Amino acid sequence: MAYPSDRKYTKEHEWIKAEGKNATIGITDYAQQSLGDIVFVELPKVGAEIAAGKAFGTVESVKAVSDLYAPASGTVTEVNAELATAPEKINKDAHGAWMLKITLKNPDELASLLSAKDYEKFVSEEGGQ
Repeated sequence: MAYPSDRKYTKEHEWIKAEGKNATIGITDYAQQSLGDIVFVELPKVGAEIAAGKAFGTVESVKAVSDLYAPASGTVTEVNAELATAPEKINKDAHGAWMLKITLKNPDELASLLSAKDYEKFVSEEGGQ
């Protein structure tokens, strides 16, 4: 699996795509494959503050419920409402089915995240592809 190089990745399998002070967050293809069929996503409301490394929601699959961890701190500006009724969109296109859009509190936090190449190496060492 080739991971989009325009994003940064976490070891908890989230991705973040930053454009200036705005960023979009989702989970990686590796995460959705590990989870199996996703049946429910719980996300924060617009206006909520999320903190880097802290849980901001959950994703539920037929196998398990997993926490979602914020790759960076910020204020939620938009939530992907389609996921409330069609969470399977994440299974179909994990890198296209974003979850949140935020205004970054500290864009420097992104420097500590993994590049696409480093993330690929990480998942291959973790037993992924």
